[in-house]
Amino acid sequence: MDPLATAALEGADASVLAAQPVPAGYRAAHVRVEDVEMFRGIEDKDVRKSLRVGDIPMPELAPDEVLVAVMASSVNYNTVWTGTFEPVPTFAFLRSYGTQGPWEKRHDQPFHALGSDGAGVVVRTGAGVRHWKLGDHVMCSPIQVDDQEAITHADGMLGAGQKAWGYETNYGGLAHYAVVRASQLIPKPAHLTWEEAASVPACAGTAYRMLVSDTGARMKQGDVVLVWGAAGGLGSYAVQLVRNGGGISVGVVNSERKAEAVRRLGCDIVVNRTEIGIGEDTADDPEQVIEAGKRLGRIIRRHTGEDPHIVFEYVGRATFGISMFVTRRGGSIVTCGSSTGYRHTYDNRYLWMKLKRVIGAHAANIHEQWETARLVDQGRIMPTLSTVFALDEIGEAARLVQENVHIGKVGVLCLAPRAGLGVTDPAKRAALGEDRLNPVMGL
Repeated sequence: MDPLATAALEGADASVLAAQPVPAGYRAAHVRVEDVEMFRGIEDKDVRKSLRVGDIPMPELAPDEVLVAVMASSVNYNTVWTGTFEPVPTFAFLRSYGTQGPWEKRHDQPFHALGSDGAGVVVRTGAGVRHWKLGDHVMCSPIQVDDQEAITHADGMLGAGQKAWGYETNYGGLAHYAVVRASQLIPKPAHLTWEEAASVPACAGTAYRMLVSDTGARMKQGDVVLVWGAAGGLGSYAVQLVRNGGGISVGVVNSERKAEAVRRLGCDIVVNRTEIGIGEDTADDPEQVIEAGKRLGRIIRRHTGEDPHIVFEYVGRATFGISMFVTRRGGSIVTCGSSTGYRHTYDNRYLWMKLKRVIGAHAANIHEQWETARLVDQGRIMPTLSTVFALDEIGEAARLVQENVHIGKVGVLCLAPRAGLGVTDPAKRAALGEDRLNPVMGL
C-alpha cells in the first residue's frame, strides 16, 4: 500500500494527507479493449474471465474533481454489463466521451476501470472544489452531471451530459482510488462501516427516486407496491422505502432463501415466482403473460383486497408485460435497469384504456442521494449487504450478480484490509442496534 493510501486508512488529518505523494498508478478492477470479442459465439459470458485486477496509471485531476481513496465498493448490474461487453462494449462510451474536450480525453483508454459505488476518504481536491476538504469521509453518487447545462439545475438526471460514473466514464469505484466530481459526493453516515456505506448510493438512491421522489411514482401511505426482484440490490431498498413510507409491499422472489431475506426487511407479502408460473419464454407468449398476471393479481388481492398502485420494475423483459397487466386502473409502473432484457413486450390496451402510467427512472440526482443518505443516517433505512469480497475477487463477486444468486448488495473491500472498519460514531451504531444493521448479512 502506498503512503497516501496508508495515511487515509489510518485516519490522518488534512496536513498529513497533503504531505504524501500521489502515486503514479494504482490497483483497479478493469476490462481491456483487446478482450471485447472474447465472448463472441459463447453462450455463457462468464465475467470471471473478463474482469481483471491490476495497475493502471493515475490521471490528472480536473478543477472540479476530487481523488478518493476508496475503502470499499460494491457490485451493480452494470458491473456485469461491463464484464460481458453487452449490450455494447463500454469502450464505445469512453471513445465518445473522449471527443468532448481535454479533460474528457483522459477517459479514452485501452482499459476501463469500472465501478459505480464507492466509500472512502478525500485525499486530493481540484482547484475549483469548494465544499470538500482532505480527510472527509464520503460516499460517491453513481451519476456525474454537467453543471453548465441549464436543465441540470432543475434535475441533474435530465441533462444530456449526465453519465453513469464507472460505466460510461473511466476511473470508477472498484479500485484503490477513484476520480469523482465534487458534485457526486455525499457525506458518509458515521455509524456505518466502509463496506456498508458503499452498498448504499447506487441502489438505495435509485429506489428512492423511483418510489418517493417527485420525479418518480410519488408513493403515499397505504399504497400497495409490487416489487419484482425484492431480494436484489434495488428491491431490498425498495421494500424498506415502502415500509418506511407507510405502504404495503408485495415482494416477488425466486427462492425460499430470498423470501426469508425480504421478510427480514419488513416485506408485508412475499410471493415465490413458482406461484405465478413464469418461465423463460413467458414474455414471448401473450396468453402466458395474461395467465401469469391473473395468478399474481389473485394473490395480491387475497392479501390486500386490491390491485397494486405502483409496480417497482427493473427486471425488464421477463416481467414487464405482467406488470402492465396487474397494475390497477390509473396506477403506475416505474421502471429502470431491465436486467433480463430491455426490449419489452406488452398489450398496450392495458396502458391506454386503463389510464396507467409508465415512469422511466435512472439512478438519482444529488439531492435525492442526500435525502436517501439522510434516511440511512437516521437508521430508517438499513444497508442490505449480504456478503463481502476482496478486490482481487471481483470476478467471483460479479458472477454472483450475473447468475442472480445474490441477496441485496455484494460488497467489495478495496483499500480496507478487512470488514468492519470506518465507523466513527460507535455510540450511534450501538443506539441504532448492531443486530438491526445488515439484516440480510450471511443469507
